[in-house]
Amino acid sequence: MLNIDELTPKEIVDELDKYIIGQEEAKKSVAIALRNRIRRMKLSEDMQRDVMPKNILMAGPTGVGKTEIARRLAQLSGAPFIKVEVTRYTEVGYVGKSVESIIRDLVEESINTVKSEMTVTVEKEAQKAVEERILDALVPDSVRKQPAGGIMSFFQNPQQQVPPETHRVAMSKREEMRERLKNNEIEDFEIEIEVEDTTPSMPMIGGMSPEDLGIDIQDMFGGMIPKKMKKKRVKIKDARKLLLPIESEKLIDKDRMIQDAIDRAQYKGIVFLDEFDKIVGSNSRSGPDVSREGVQRDLLPIVEGTTVSTKYGPVKTDYILFIAAGAFHMSKPSDLIPEIQGRFPIRVELSALTQKDFERILIEPKNSLIYQYKALLATEGIDVNFTDDGLSEIARIAYEVNEKKDNIGARRLYTVMEKVMEEVSYNAPKVESPVVVDKDYVINRVEEIAKDEDLSSYIL
Repeated sequence: MLNIDELTPKEIVDELDKYIIGQEEAKKSVAIALRNRIRRMKLSEDMQRDVMPKNILMAGPTGVGKTEIARRLAQLSGAPFIKVEVTRYTEVGYVGKSVESIIRDLVEESINTVKSEMTVTVEKEAQKAVEERILDALVPDSVRKQPAGGIMSFFQNPQQQVPPETHRVAMSKREEMRERLKNNEIEDFEIEIEVEDTTPSMPMIGGMSPEDLGIDIQDMFGGMIPKKMKKKRVKIKDARKLLLPIESEKLIDKDRMIQDAIDRAQYKGIVFLDEFDKIVGSNSRSGPDVSREGVQRDLLPIVEGTTVSTKYGPVKTDYILFIAAGAFHMSKPSDLIPEIQGRFPIRVELSALTQKDFERILIEPKNSLIYQYKALLATEGIDVNFTDDGLSEIARIAYEVNEKKDNIGARRLYTVMEKVMEEVSYNAPKVESPVVVDKDYVINRVEEIAKDEDLSSYIL
């Protein structure tokens, strides 16, 4: 397990190299930004307040690794991460979430991450509670019925308790069932359990849900509004899966979870603003372009540093790292409003991918396409071998189609590889193994399509 606090910028780049080919300048910039966060936490509190993150603006064609660099950086650091396509705020007549929803989504992501981590720590205790819930359903008489608690008990009659003799017999039966449960002997038995009804029932306010406005209705009224429950009949093996998260949640310290999640979002959060070039307005002062400068001004307070209300409490955006990215084919970063430019002081230009880059992308990353296809077809008992000249041919075709058609970067490899492996994938498992993918094999599957201008427009 990597300790991110001990990784130098160079070591961070080495980790990114396992998944991303080329783009050294971009990887260097994000590695320094991540390391500066770690350095900041070692400063005195007074100085910490003055050290702001240096937001990054990436400019480069599509499919060259902009999103992947940001996503892998977040995974490496364990930081909450969200990707937002800012073009959704430029649509004519757009009615929906405000830009502050970006921060609310980041906090939700942080909550889910912290909750998952805390769930692991209480898993054993939760499994015991699940077992008791299943036993309650299997042997109802072993549970002494108590009067219902809370404010609603005032209006209800206390339920009658089970007679002592009946209870003793039931307890004996319960212990017998406990042994059978431990031995997995009754996993296919059906039982009736009570679970929370998660069907949304909250009203929309001006086209926005209470969650969008940072309001938690349940918290506002405390425990006065009982949760809506429903009964479900399921097999015991399925009941375990349904009940485990419910029982785990009961054992988690929610106050600590929320505070940890908010701290993580505020001080470690990474927001990736994609298609940033699309919010650059043209010289025209009428039509839909006018809204683009408006979107920049809406984003400015969040990037600059403000406090956003969420249903978990206020969240400051001062120390969140923002990484903006765009192709900037029709515009340039200097076309952004000056205030936004000033909030993205680090500029990185990513280069288009070469044929050699494509060859490296096919084989070098830990999650390479070659590795994926070999693993997928191995499940059918088919051994696939890619020769060097076969890989070079796939890279050549992908590169040339990008040059002739729209350049979609490394994503072109997906379309070419899918076409190369189509016959094997379709006929599996009735394919003679091993399958050797060499230059001739690739040419037979793809070359004619690549040459046909009309077909390649649709297929490649």
